[in-house]
Amino acid sequence: MTGVLFTPLTAGNDMQRRFRDRPMRQVAESFIKPNDRLTSFERLELYNRQYWFRVLDGLYEDFPGLRAVLGEARFMRLAEAYLAKHPSVSFSMRNLGSRLESFLRAQPKYAGRRLALALDMVRLEWAQIEAFDNAALPALSSDDFLDTPPVRLRVMLQPHVLLLELGYPVDNLAIAARQENSGMRGEASNAVEESSSRGTRPAIPLPKRERIFVAVHRHDNMVYFKRLDPEAFAIVRALRDGATVVAACEKALRRADSAIDWASRVRSWFSNWAQLGWFGRRK
Repeated sequence: MTGVLFTPLTAGNDMQRRFRDRPMRQVAESFIKPNDRLTSFERLELYNRQYWFRVLDGLYEDFPGLRAVLGEARFMRLAEAYLAKHPSVSFSMRNLGSRLESFLRAQPKYAGRRLALALDMVRLEWAQIEAFDNAALPALSSDDFLDTPPVRLRVMLQPHVLLLELGYPVDNLAIAARQENSGMRGEASNAVEESSSRGTRPAIPLPKRERIFVAVHRHDNMVYFKRLDPEAFAIVRALRDGATVVAACEKALRRADSAIDWASRVRSWFSNWAQLGWFGRRK
């Protein structure tokens, strides 16, 4: 039954007529009984449709930015191909898109010339899901910083802080796509049909190439994007990877402009990151 449920629907959103070289009607009759209103095929078709409408709807709602990049029709083709290759295997819908980036890298035809932009958007939108759900360690206090010499101080970056180096400013595009979809519930089963009517609305402008450094993080149960200077990003990444505070700063600022007051700037960064609760106690 699971194999049938995971079989993609036809273009008309009906159940396939054959399954592994057997008539689907015969397959259905082998394990599901008819009732006084529906045949075995019709009863099984209800479940097949419900599965696909639900998982497509899940991806549709989780990746509005990717929809803005690819367009409705191309996004739906990608979603159907992805879910046929990677059906839902978790009790939680939040995990549906966990392999979307790797699938798109292996099947670049679904993004065409917008592959690099699409990959950046997938990474950002998956990081949003991770940032919302990942654990929070007990936050470090100012006393924790004062009690340990900087040369020995190591901090744990919170699991809900994700660091992304991107080739496009997809953070702004993702925000615009979310705002456009606010108050709307994306019904994936009708998405392709609706795309013609949505075509009357102006498309969200796609960004040009621009290297950016972004932290996707959670604060007060909300997910935010925070752009970082390259040096700030390098410091946080080094801290995440286990460097001491002093070593992280020295590595990040080794080739930095000596005319800048880096001591003041670094103090400001650390103060802000601490206020946001980015650092947790190491176990």
